[in-house]
Amino acid sequence: MPHNGVDIDQYILLTFYPIIVFFAIGFLGKKFKFDEALRYFFQGTSCLLFAFFYIIMIPRGGAQGLAIVLILFGILLLFMARKQKVSPKDQTLQ
Repeated sequence: MPHNGVDIDQYILLTFYPIIVFFAIGFLGKKFKFDEALRYFFQGTSCLLFAFFYIIMIPRGGAQGLAIVLILFGILLLFMARKQKVSPKDQTLQ
């Protein structure tokens, strides 16, 4: 079986880094009462940045699958941010 340059323990760490940043942005956004659209925007941007760096920095395409998932999730979050900005939920009903 050919080796793609990334061991399983490194791949698990490459999976955890975006997760940690994603939840940290969500936590800090709630703590400092950021708008949901802004939180979605920052989370989507962080996913796209991780995907970009994984494609560029990981040798022999070792994290391309993870990068594709991050790109799709980042685009989804940017669409959610746009939707939230265009038609925000009424916050007084909560």
